[in-house]
Parts: sequence; C-alpha cells; structure tokens
Amino acid sequence: MKLFNTLTKQKEEFVPLEEGHVKIYSCGPTVYQYAHIGNLRTYVFMDILRRVMKYNGYTLNHVMNITDVGHLVADADEGEDKMLKTAKEQKKTPWEIAEYFTGVFFQDAAALNIGMPEIIPKATGHINEMIEFISCLIEKGYGYETSDGIYFDIGRFNGYGKLSGLDLEGQIAGARVNVNEEKRHPADFALWKKASKEHIMQWPSPWGMGYPGWHIECSAMSRKYLGDVFDIHTGGVDHIPVHHENEIAQSEALIGKPAVNYWMHGEFLMVDNGKMSKSLGNTYTIADLKKNGIDPLAFRYLCLNANYRSKLNFTWEVIKSAQVSLDRLLEGALAHRDGTEKIEPELLSTFKREFDEAVNDDLNIPKALGVVWNIVRYGRKSKDLYGILLKMDSILGLNISNMKENPSNGIDPEIEELINQRQQARKDKNWKLADEIRDKLKGMGITLEDTPQGAKIVKN
Repeated sequence: MKLFNTLTKQKEEFVPLEEGHVKIYSCGPTVYQYAHIGNLRTYVFMDILRRVMKYNGYTLNHVMNITDVGHLVADADEGEDKMLKTAKEQKKTPWEIAEYFTGVFFQDAAALNIGMPEIIPKATGHINEMIEFISCLIEKGYGYETSDGIYFDIGRFNGYGKLSGLDLEGQIAGARVNVNEEKRHPADFALWKKASKEHIMQWPSPWGMGYPGWHIECSAMSRKYLGDVFDIHTGGVDHIPVHHENEIAQSEALIGKPAVNYWMHGEFLMVDNGKMSKSLGNTYTIADLKKNGIDPLAFRYLCLNANYRSKLNFTWEVIKSAQVSLDRLLEGALAHRDGTEKIEPELLSTFKREFDEAVNDDLNIPKALGVVWNIVRYGRKSKDLYGILLKMDSILGLNISNMKENPSNGIDPEIEELINQRQQARKDKNWKLADEIRDKLKGMGITLEDTPQGAKIVKN
C-alpha cells in the first residue's frame, strides 16, 4: 500500500509502527456553525482512508478532535475565538453552540456514510493536558510569556516550515497585520492566551486565567491517545501552512523527534471553479442538498470521482449528474443481485486485483470506481458479481446492499410525498393541482415524465 506523504512530497510504502495496527489522528470540526460540503469532503477522504485500512485487515486506533475553544477567527492568533463570537451573535453560551453544531456535524456525517473514529475528544475536556504540554515546552526553552499569553519561539526550532515550504522572511515582509512587538518573531504562535475577566471561556493556569491556542489542542490530544509517535495525521490542505506546521514544531520540540510518519491532506472543493468560502456566501450544506432533491450519497459519489489530492468542482449541474450516475450504478448492481449466470473465477480475480491495486495506490478511488462500473455494466448478470460489488462497497460506502426494487433514487421523503400527491391529483382529475406540484418539483431539480405505467422520475 502506498500513500502520498505531504512532508516528503512523494508516495511512500505504508509501514505501520505496529504490524497490523494503525494509529491515525484527524483534525476535527470547529463546532461554531454548520459544516459546509467543502468541509465534509475532507471527512469523506478520512472515511475512505479508514475503510481502505480495514479492507486491508488493519485494526484502527483513530482519534478525531472536536474544537470547542481556542480557534480564533484568524488562524494566526488574531481576532475573537470562533465559538465565543457565534455565542455572542446567537445570545447563547459557547457550550450550547458547541453541543448543537457537534450534533449537526454527526448527523451530516451519518448522511454521507462517514464512519466515526474510535476516539472523539473535546478540546475543553483536555485543558490540563494542554497546560502540562505548554509547561514542558517552557522548561525546554521553546515557550515564553508576554503580556497577552504564552508563545512558541520558532527561532529555537530548526526546520520550521518543512511541511509547507514557507519562506518565513518573505512572509514577514508581506505581513498584512500589525506585528505584536512582544513576540520574538512575527510567526511565533500562541500556546496559551490570557483572558480578560469578562471572557466567558477561561481556565486557571500557571500564567493566570486563560484558554489554549488552537494548535496545542491537537498536539496534546494526539499524544494522550496515540502516544509520542503515531502513523498518520490527516486534514485539509488549508491546515498545512499554519495549523499543521505549528503542530509539527511544538510536538517535535517536546519529544525531540518526529511525531507523525505520514501527513495526508485532502484538497479543496471549489464552487463554479472558484473558492468556496463562508465570507463569499457560496457555501452549501447537506440540508441545502436535500432541499434541492439531492441524496447526500450523491455528494459522496461525486467525491469518489476525484482523487483526494485533486481539487473538485461543485455546481448544481454536476451534483445532479452525480445523482443520476449514482442511481444508475445502484440499479445496475441490483440487476446482478438476482442474476443466475456463473462467472469464471479468473474474471472475478481480475476484477478484485484491479480494484485492490487502485485503492492501495494512494487511495485511487476514481480508478477503483471505474472497475465497479465495469462490473455493473457486465452483460451476464450474476450473484457472483453482486457479491464482489458488496465487498468493494465496503470502501465506496454507497449502500449497495440497501438497494430495493423500484428504488426512489435517493429522493427525499418530502419529494416522494409531493409525487404521491400529484398522482392522486391526476386520479381526481385535478389538473391544476397536478401542474402546480409538477412545477414545484421541477424547481427542486425533479422532472416527471408521465407514462402509461405511471410517473417516471427524470433528474434535471
């Protein structure tokens, strides 16, 4: 099995620290608002990695954090805490905000068939571990105190920037913000922030009341649950230049050696070939997909069509096309379920070998999906082929085994109800109501074609 290591910029043979066992840490959500589908693409990638590892017989010890404190509006230690900012806007406590959006995240993940890691710790439950970590860094000479917090001295750490290839001097010259004069280096980052009395989220520490920096959270929690050194760290590419660079610095400074053997990053989801951003107002959620008659698994299917290291473009036309393709794939798989043909073992072995080679080549899911389509389209319908499709779906996660006769094509229950109402209206010869429902469905991306056998659903 080969994986692309962001740190070395090349594919490497995966060799776990412990035979048959894999330790993984994934940067989890900051639960201050709804996760958009760009965020969720990263967790589809995380899930595929989990599934491929299990497919290869590994047992997993996988940790994904929930960030419910410390993530400032700007990653470079500027602005308010995101949790606190949302709490003020919604006139709720940060704890209420965290509980609500954590719950929504898990619901969205379930809708996408994303399996959750074995351990999901919250940042607020690990303040003591972070304080201990910071204290050790200070003792080793890597941390220093200012009037507003404790900072990591990157000048003491050789190799800062090795993950991202950052040109620190160039970064300083092009800085767009006022430099904190107390910092020894403009790129020094906060380990602990001192809090004013009115700050809602704060804890006692050797440096007074305050709260942790975002970066220290992942280092402290990964160390607690996975030990000093673990196999794989995952996240989005947006984490490379700041968050993960800082994780590397503080973790290696503490233990004196690399803490992670393989760094893996998922690329951005674009919108209309441009950046997806909350500030641009062009983000979409799972709820938005459902409102438009799209099964969340159609978005998962769309993600499978691009390598996790490649940018993927989202448009409504693209996602509707993905829905049609998913429906056809599931219907094609269903045709094999009741097939009676016997397939030669050699052909089954060829299909499996091609699929296995693809998924083990840095999670080449688009190529693996091509193998699946070759099986689905195979002319002889066979239970043997259906069986191999089920095994492959243990990685794809498209719920092939749940496919039913005359499927609703993953249509939302609300849309099914509208279709039933229209059918009844036609029976009652209430043509005006039937036309109104048809037009409403069309606006939701569903076109109905009336046939002698009843209404046939056609995706726009």
